[in-house]
Amino acid sequence: MAPVTLLFVGSALLAILFAVAASPLVARLAERFRLLDVPGGRRLHARPIPRPGGVAIALAFGLAVLCFWLVDRVAGHPFLIPEQVRSPRFTLTALAALVALIVGFLDDIFDLRARWQLLGHIVIAGVVVAAGIRIDFLTDPFAPGGIVLLAPALAVGFTVFWVVGMNVAINFLDGLDGLAAGVSVIAALTLGATALLPGVEEPFVAWMAFTLAGAVAGFLVFNFHPAKVFLGTTGVTFLGTMLAVFSIFGTAKVPTALLVLAVPIVDTFYVLVRRTLQRRPPFAPDRGHLHHRLLDLGLTHSQSVLLIYALTCGLAALTFVMDGRAQLATFVAFALFLGVLLVALPEHPQPAENADRA
Repeated sequence: MAPVTLLFVGSALLAILFAVAASPLVARLAERFRLLDVPGGRRLHARPIPRPGGVAIALAFGLAVLCFWLVDRVAGHPFLIPEQVRSPRFTLTALAALVALIVGFLDDIFDLRARWQLLGHIVIAGVVVAAGIRIDFLTDPFAPGGIVLLAPALAVGFTVFWVVGMNVAINFLDGLDGLAAGVSVIAALTLGATALLPGVEEPFVAWMAFTLAGAVAGFLVFNFHPAKVFLGTTGVTFLGTMLAVFSIFGTAKVPTALLVLAVPIVDTFYVLVRRTLQRRPPFAPDRGHLHHRLLDLGLTHSQSVLLIYALTCGLAALTFVMDGRAQLATFVAFALFLGVLLVALPEHPQPAENADRA
């Protein structure tokens, strides 16, 4: 097995093992310090569930990366980790992840209002921009192979919007056990595989994305229905930030991320528009999300989650047979389809399970 392949496979497997070991430990510590999601109101689970499970994902991800980095350092040359990793971007990515963890963990402790969560997302985006990670160009949907270069101010604005939007979308997706975690695994694997395609060839992004996928997959063992531990805002913010950053690194893969994460992104857009038209707070919880509509349609918890997994896998597969322009066109077509579906599916006023908080 080639050293680079060993890096990808070994790092992902190690992250899975670390997450499987860390998740129960984090759950026990959360119970001890009463960091629990307590049943009642719109929360329908039967017993208190440990909340900041995302800490386990971050630990598993960080430890797996650290192990392979140490092997590389001991070897004294780029034996496992590609030369591209030996750059300030490695440290800056870690800083963005740390800020995301702090913002999310504060919410899990103090149950912050949505406005303060949003402020935290903007701070995270500011760190990403300050690190020099920006969306400098966009695919032109009206010109085959066309690229639109962005002025610095527009690049900063698009980057902040992308990072904040990704965090909000993953937060809104976290309404059923295992849903946000499973979709994040698919997205991370897709971004990692895309980074290895000819013409892209970004092993650093692939390594980080595959390791993240492994960490989330190990956590998913305890998060799938019935969940023994929740992602919490800690996990949601960490995943949202990492997926946003990985899609920007190097050859921007924003169209790929748009398509593979089309379900949460489009669902978030329609939910925010509907709440605004109804003159309700944009982050007020309700049962308007796609996953809640599927439950109202009669699907079980697990069936709803698996259906969205399948839909996400289908969209992910399309990213490998399309260029950026076709990906954008498919995203728009899917957005229209999902909009019609959300209007057609029934909506009931019952409390939303684990819904986003106002």
